[in-house]
Amino acid sequence: MKRLLWPLYFVGAMFIAFLIYKQLPEYLQKGGMLVPLLIFLLILVTTFVIERTISLKKAQGRGSLSGFLTSVKKSLSAGDVDGAIDACRKQGGSAANVIRAGLERFKSAKADGLPKDKVITETQEAIEEANGLERPLLERNLIALSTIASIATMVGLLGTTIGMIRSFAALGTAGAVDATKLAVGISEALVNTAGGLICAIVGIVFYNVFSTKVDNFSYMIDEASFEAVQFLSTRTID
Repeated sequence: MKRLLWPLYFVGAMFIAFLIYKQLPEYLQKGGMLVPLLIFLLILVTTFVIERTISLKKAQGRGSLSGFLTSVKKSLSAGDVDGAIDACRKQGGSAANVIRAGLERFKSAKADGLPKDKVITETQEAIEEANGLERPLLERNLIALSTIASIATMVGLLGTTIGMIRSFAALGTAGAVDATKLAVGISEALVNTAGGLICAIVGIVFYNVFSTKVDNFSYMIDEASFEAVQFLSTRTID
């Protein structure tokens, strides 16, 4: 279903971009037909920024992450694995999902009567598997942001080049220079340059912001998972 929605979204975004283009001041419309494309790219960037902001907020879970980790530690200190798993369910989010996967595997391995070292190995493997599933969800659409920023730069440069070609064509005519054509060419070049830079700057800034957040969040997940495993390996939990 989502695959079918994306083409509809692109068509809708292009239509909206064209409507915005028609509402722009005349001096911006002189940027030519590459301006709607730049607006379309800016709409895509805005959409991905909103989507990543919401997704990363959900990935943190319902409550304070530090409070959640403290709650899990207290439950494990008391030997209450079920309580820790319940805390993970209530918290939700990527960190809770990873820790819960490890705790559930730990519980099932203990129930199967496996040796302690085998139980810990099973727990670590479950955590690594869950972490491997959560990481792509955290990084989703980051490549799209980076790609759109690069494309916007190229589109802006293309518009600049086309505008300069028109300007030099006006200068190259015999007789008096056509000031109107010269001005239109320069205006097209500058409008496309500005549009490409704005879109690229927004895309690159938010790509770096989200990449930093994902890296920090992944580090917190790894640290919390490691502490949970250490907790389980150094204590006898029935």
